[in-house]
Amino acid sequence: MKKKFKEIEPDEIFSDAENLPNFNVHQLEGRLSKPITKRVIFAVGLAFLFVGLVFMSRIGFIQIAEGKTYFNLSERNRLQKIPIIAPRGIIYDRNGVELAWNREGTESIERAYKAPGFAHVLGFVNYPTKDKAGFYWRENFVGKEGIEKEYDAVLAGENGLKIIETDVFGDVHSENVVTATRPGENITLAIDSRLQEKLFDILKNTARSHFTGGVGILIDLKDGGLLTLVNFPEFDSEIVSLGKDREAIASFSSDKRKVFLNRAVSGLYTPGSTVKPFLATAALKENIITPDTRILSTGSIALANPYNPNQFSVFNDWKAHGFVDIRDALAVSSNVYFYEIGGGFESQPGLGISRIEKYLRLFGLGEKTSIDLEDEAIGTIPNPTWKKERFPGDIWRIGDTYNTAIGQYGFQVTPLQLARATGAIATDGRLLTPHLRHDASVEESVLAISPEIFQVVREGMQQAVTTGTATSLNFGNLKVAAKTGTAQIGLAKDHLNSWVIGFAPFTEPRFAFTVLLEDGPKDIGISAQMVMSQLLVFMIENTPEYFN
Repeated sequence: MKKKFKEIEPDEIFSDAENLPNFNVHQLEGRLSKPITKRVIFAVGLAFLFVGLVFMSRIGFIQIAEGKTYFNLSERNRLQKIPIIAPRGIIYDRNGVELAWNREGTESIERAYKAPGFAHVLGFVNYPTKDKAGFYWRENFVGKEGIEKEYDAVLAGENGLKIIETDVFGDVHSENVVTATRPGENITLAIDSRLQEKLFDILKNTARSHFTGGVGILIDLKDGGLLTLVNFPEFDSEIVSLGKDREAIASFSSDKRKVFLNRAVSGLYTPGSTVKPFLATAALKENIITPDTRILSTGSIALANPYNPNQFSVFNDWKAHGFVDIRDALAVSSNVYFYEIGGGFESQPGLGISRIEKYLRLFGLGEKTSIDLEDEAIGTIPNPTWKKERFPGDIWRIGDTYNTAIGQYGFQVTPLQLARATGAIATDGRLLTPHLRHDASVEESVLAISPEIFQVVREGMQQAVTTGTATSLNFGNLKVAAKTGTAQIGLAKDHLNSWVIGFAPFTEPRFAFTVLLEDGPKDIGISAQMVMSQLLVFMIENTPEYFN
């Protein structure tokens, strides 16, 4: 067999070995090499061909089948549409003081609020919000409570739009505004921020140690505008709007005092003796009494049980007042007088529950006032149908009429309803629709009751200030008319709501008021009229225009 290799001579081996140190090993000198076979070259070539075909097919799929989709994606990566958030309208008080406005934050516009004392009037907003990639999923401020919600469409404005061009690294190369923003409209409220702030401060200092909360309302009797709408306690509008301080927001939500409740508009309370001026008006209108009708209060009246004459139901006055007429009865708040004109007793006829309900509703009690805020409560005026639904099988009794006539039993109203009704007594029956927006149209209905009747009731309320239950409001030259009320609450009747309603000045009433201190100890010795007294002192010194 013929050999396929050439023999290496010994002298060649010794010669190479001798020169080994001179080889450039980095150039592979002095090494034996074997050429790559054609089979290996062919296999590698096939592998490269396969990979190339895969890449070509994928490129073809992207360019042809999905070309439009990826083109749009690339355009979006290059050109981005960014909303320009519109500045929200500013909210002012009646004197041009800013109550809610915009300020520049670290990232965007922030909503700022005057505080304390305005949270339930102004409400709060939800902010425009971005996702983790930096894109807006909510592009607008959204009003959530109060004026922010009620007039959201007015305050919101319209966002603008800009387009920015970026490269693959996200660097901005150009920016163009396509649509300019339209700022929201400004709104002026009827609120006087001086009175709002002061009344909140007085309520806070009076209520926080002994009462669950409080309300203070002043309504302008010219047009129904609300000079104050104060709630204590309250939340912080800025904290709730930003939503970042979760601990603070959780504390608002868990507060047993119901911090988010707008007590003035949505709170329901037993009115107590504050209903007596309306019962007096009804009794005079229906000729149940005359202005001079006198009724004896010995401290209580007793009704015999029709099925057992030896058993009596006793209805107490808070003291024995002797003989009193309607003015006296309002001034000293005689329960016996109103038991008798409400339900009747012996020879004295009464209105009866149907007429009591009729007149109370005529004054807007147990009805919505139509204020320009949401979530207004309605309330309850007890009647036989109401009792039948809640206490099946238990008939309506005269004692139920007695208790309703002094604002007890299941009677519930909102503080705003009482303020509005008080305004009607002050203005010869003008029942105004209360409103927060200053330029709102005046809406009213006029009760078909003679001015002479209203004058008698007003005189009784002024007498309460000069010699009766509301003497804390007696300021000499400033003539104020008022009616106090105390409503016992709780199963043990050991807590109370303290009320005062009224108007001033007496001869030409400019505003009506309602103040409530909610859920305090029975013998605390602090009353709502003390709150109103402090506010009147402030008004005499700082806002005398309300007495001109």
